[in-house]
Amino acid sequence: MDGQDAARPGDERFFTRKGPFTLAALAECAGARIENARDDADPRQYTGIAPLQSAGPQEVSFLDNRRYAPLLEQTRAGVVILAPAFVDRLPAGTVGLVCSAPYLAWARIAALFHPVPAIVPGIHPSAVIGEGAQIDPSAQIDPFVSIGAQVRVGAGSRVDAHAVIGDGVRIGAGCRIGAQCSVSHALLGDRVTLLPGARIGQEGFGFAVGPDGFETVPQLGRVILEDGVEVGANATIDRGSSQDTVIGAGSRLDNLVQIGHNVRLGRCCIVVSQAGISGSTELGDFVTVAAQAGLIGHIRIGTRARIGAQCGVMSDVEAGADVIGSPAMPFREFFRNVAVLRRLAKKGTKQGDGAA
Repeated sequence: MDGQDAARPGDERFFTRKGPFTLAALAECAGARIENARDDADPRQYTGIAPLQSAGPQEVSFLDNRRYAPLLEQTRAGVVILAPAFVDRLPAGTVGLVCSAPYLAWARIAALFHPVPAIVPGIHPSAVIGEGAQIDPSAQIDPFVSIGAQVRVGAGSRVDAHAVIGDGVRIGAGCRIGAQCSVSHALLGDRVTLLPGARIGQEGFGFAVGPDGFETVPQLGRVILEDGVEVGANATIDRGSSQDTVIGAGSRLDNLVQIGHNVRLGRCCIVVSQAGISGSTELGDFVTVAAQAGLIGHIRIGTRARIGAQCGVMSDVEAGADVIGSPAMPFREFFRNVAVLRRLAKKGTKQGDGAA
């Protein structure tokens, strides 16, 4: 494979490709206005997407970060999606698709050229289907899938190879269950995505201390994944102990996230890789938990709060607050403390040099 092939996204061995598309079709998809074009009815066809530095005259690129503005002036891209502030930097011959949210427009145009592969309805002969399972005829069940008794799989859903779906699980319409996922004690809404290796509904970490050691507390709740939830590869979501563990509609969990029993996430929360949320903690809507943050149990994180990377959260966080550090504290307080420590360290170094 040469360098030119490596620079192009959407390798046809791995990704579905559609197109070409006209400028008018791209503008409609992006919800953008056309700038720097000879004619809004330009008949040219555009064949794909590429970065600014490698895109050619038949390709679409985008700019959403001022840091990369110099690349815009040198690009050979036929079309660039960009904000109004960068229009005057478009090179001659490059058409602008101007909008207030270039990255969102880029996502939509990238999906236009490279849509999710179409479902191939049917059940592979090697799949094992339990008694009373109801699988919509439009669903796709891949090789070596195990589906338990009384499971329901909705219209247009796909279950990839070697996934295990436990008895009684409900999977809504338009879901994607990745290879080697395991799902038990769970109800999934519509358009839920589980990336490969996700573990949904296993026992929570619950035990009592008896005279002879630990005794497991039965975990009798469920996992509820509401509409549009996405769960990353090898992430784990424990079922509740006596209540349900609930992941709110539209929330996104990154790879390697751990969600403990009875946790409740609001709508459109983000939990980034290697973060862990302990049992019975509640997050409001639109909360962000950055990578490797740890939240103890039985606390509440308010709506639109943001938890910084590697943060240790040991108490409630107010709505809209930004916290960082361990123990967690407001951003400004944290960086004031860092500045004070640096000054003290420098002062101590100077005193030590004087004594020497």
